[in-house]
Amino acid sequence: MINEPAVDVLIRKLGTEEEPISRYALCAVASKRARQILETERTHGVADGAEKEKELLSACKDIAEGRVVVAKD
Repeated sequence: MINEPAVDVLIRKLGTEEEPISRYALCAVASKRARQILETERTHGVADGAEKEKELLSACKDIAEGRVVVAKD
């Protein structure tokens, strides 16, 4: 379970005041970003001795820091 960053913070980062995103949409965005991170690690490898965190945690941190945005179709 991920406690930090909080789910409410992630929802606010991806949505707007007028149109917040759902928890389902947050889950879809976070899982897609986690798969991107995993694929990048497989392609480029991870530096020896580098401390590795779970891909989903990295994805949530990216969302909280504003590095991930949602594009509506």
